Amino acid sequence: MEPECRVLSIQSHVVRGYVGNKAATFPLQVLGFEVDTVNSVQFSNHTGYAHWKGQVLNSDELHELYEGLKLNKVNRYDYVLTGYTRDTSFLAMVVDIVQELKQQNSNLVYVCDPVMGDKWNGEGSMYVPKDLLPVYRDKVVPVADIITPNQFEAELLTGRKIYTEKDALEVMDMLHAMGPETVVITSSDLQAPLGNDYLIALGSHQKTKADGTRITQRIRVESPKVDAVFVGTGDLFAAMLLAWTHKHPNNLKVACEKTVSAMQHVLQRTIKSAKVQAGEGNKPNSAQLELRMVQSKKDIENPEIIVKATVL
Repeated sequence: MEPECRVLSIQSHVVRGYVGNKAATFPLQVLGFEVDTVNSVQFSNHTGYAHWKGQVLNSDELHELYEGLKLNKVNRYDYVLTGYTRDTSFLAMVVDIVQELKQQNSNLVYVCDPVMGDKWNGEGSMYVPKDLLPVYRDKVVPVADIITPNQFEAELLTGRKIYTEKDALEVMDMLHAMGPETVVITSSDLQAPLGNDYLIALGSHQKTKADGTRITQRIRVESPKVDAVFVGTGDLFAAMLLAWTHKHPNNLKVACEKTVSAMQHVLQRTIKSAKVQAGEGNKPNSAQLELRMVQSKKDIENPEIIVKATVL
């Protein structure tokens, strides 16, 4: 890997398990990145468990940490990565920090997972406060370079519903127009050509050449559905997409194939192990379904491509 590549990752931290920074740091380090983490919360475990305890970092505390880096003149980053946030002022502070870091380094790439909600049985619902939507739409997405919304989040950001693949491509173009040159819709309820056991993700990379002409690369990825509710998968996805787009800057197809393939390896290992732990006929619980991150080190480092992308 070329001279050190440094990521500032502002995400949740859990003592036990793998979400937020715990899901992003290990894969990025394994893939050769220096990772500096700001823990937006510190919880005992993710909130899908019956119980959880812990502390939340507020926007002033975030600012204070950043000031410390600045005073030591170590506030130069190649990437910023953010995920789940519940607080508008915290999110606004993240935007301020990203803008300042982009003045330090004009090549900085901001990878944003605009976590707001999801669809269950076709019905979308937000699991963050509603007032985060305008902040994401009007402040965050315009400074982002790579975004990884799910279908519901892409619909929220553009105010447009997706019923067909054509709709999705148009929504991705609307998102490009808002700022990011790479958009990946990480999951959708679109009908997969391979059938109902597959989940469709779509990617679009739009570059403007020096002469002003635009080149757009669009891809579709179909991956096998895994029958379980995992937590931290979006965080892992965004981190690996950051790494693989870095290593394949003009090849979204390969970057997505490696990301989704590694993802599959981790999920298959996790479900297999969870079922063994739960025992015959029992449904695995939250603790048993924690991602098998360390056990998947080799797959993360060098994923065997088991999912191919189609160029659209």
